[in-house]
Amino acid sequence: MTDLPALIAAFTTLFIIIDPLGLAPLFVALTDGMTTAQRRSVAIRSCLIGAMLMLAFLVLGEALLGFIGISMSAFRIAGGVLLFLTALEMLFQKRQARREDSANEGAIEHQDDPSVFPLAMPLIVGPGAITTIILLAGQAEGVAGFAAVAAVMLTVLFTVFIAFLVAPLLERLLGKTGLNILTRLLGMLLAALAIQFILDGLLETFGMAA
Repeated sequence: MTDLPALIAAFTTLFIIIDPLGLAPLFVALTDGMTTAQRRSVAIRSCLIGAMLMLAFLVLGEALLGFIGISMSAFRIAGGVLLFLTALEMLFQKRQARREDSANEGAIEHQDDPSVFPLAMPLIVGPGAITTIILLAGQAEGVAGFAAVAAVMLTVLFTVFIAFLVAPLLERLLGKTGLNILTRLLGMLLAALAIQFILDGLLETFGMAA
C-alpha cells in the first residue's frame, strides 16, 4: 500500500466515492445566505469531523469485522458490490438526487449549522466511503501502510475543503450539464475499480480454499 500505484488507486477510489465536485453545489445550497467567513467555518468544521470519522473507521473497522466474524475477502466482495451499485447510481444520475434529498433534510433540521449533518455525515463520510476505508485498511501492512492510507484520506478531504471554498465559482464554471458529464465519467471509473475489489476478494477466497 506504500507503493505509488496502490496509493494512486486508493486516492482515485476514495475521491470518486466522496466526489468533491459533486458536493460543491450542495455546499452552496446548504450555506445559502451565509457570509464568506461563515461558509469557511462550516467547511473547516465539516472536514475536521469527516477526518475524525474516517480515522476511526480506519483504525477500528477491521477489528469490528473480526469481532462480528466477517473475513476481509467477504467484505471485499460485498464492498465491491456496494461500490458498483454506487457507480450505477452515478452513471444514471440517481446519486446526486439522493444526496440533494439528504441535503434538503439536513437544511430543514439544522438550518444554522450543517457541518455535522448532512455535510460530515452522510455526504462526506457515507456508506461508500466507510466501505472503501475498511477495504483500504485491509490492504494496509504495518504502521507505514496505515499511515499511507491516512495520508490519502486527508489528501482527499483537503480536496473537499478546496471544493467547498471555490464551490460558487465551480458551479458557475461547470454548470449543471458539466457536473452531470463529470459524474458519469467518474462513475465509469468507479465501476471498474469496484470489479477489481470483487475479483481480489474472489481470488483471495479461492486461494484460501485451495
